[in-house]
Amino acid sequence: METRISITKLEPEALKVMLGLDHYIASSSLTKTHRELIKIRASQVNGCAYCIDMHTKDARKAGETEQRIYALNAWRETPFFTEEEQVILALTEEVTLIQNHVSNETYAKAASLFDEHYLAQIMMAIININAWNRIGIATGMQPAL
Repeated sequence: METRISITKLEPEALKVMLGLDHYIASSSLTKTHRELIKIRASQVNGCAYCIDMHTKDARKAGETEQRIYALNAWRETPFFTEEEQVILALTEEVTLIQNHVSNETYAKAASLFDEHYLAQIMMAIININAWNRIGIATGMQPAL
C-alpha cells in the first residue's frame, strides 16, 4: 500500500492531543505488560501492520516473550496468559469490535478483577490504540524494512 497523507505533518495539533493521551496512559497505573498486550491485540484485530510491528518490538524490549507474542492471536487456546490478562484481551477485542458491544459477562469479569480506576485506564488504553490504528490504516502507514 502506498502511504497517503501525513496527519502528523498536516495537523500537528491533532498529534499533540493523541500524544497527550499516550502520556496519560503511560503514566497511569497500568502495567507495561497490560499496555503492550492491549496495543498488540487491538492492532492485530484491526490489521494495522505498522502498529503490530511497533508494539511487538516495544513488548520485546520490555521483556515480553516471543512465545506469548506469537500466541496472542490464539490466546484463548493457550495456558500462557493470566486470568487478568485473559480478561484484558477479551475486553480489548470487544471494545475494538464495538459493533458487537461489550458483553455483560466480559464487563462483569473485568469489574471483579480490577478496581474502577484500573478498569477505566484499561478502557482508555484500548480506545487510544484503536484511534492510532485507524490513523495508521487510513493513511497507509507502513512498517520500516
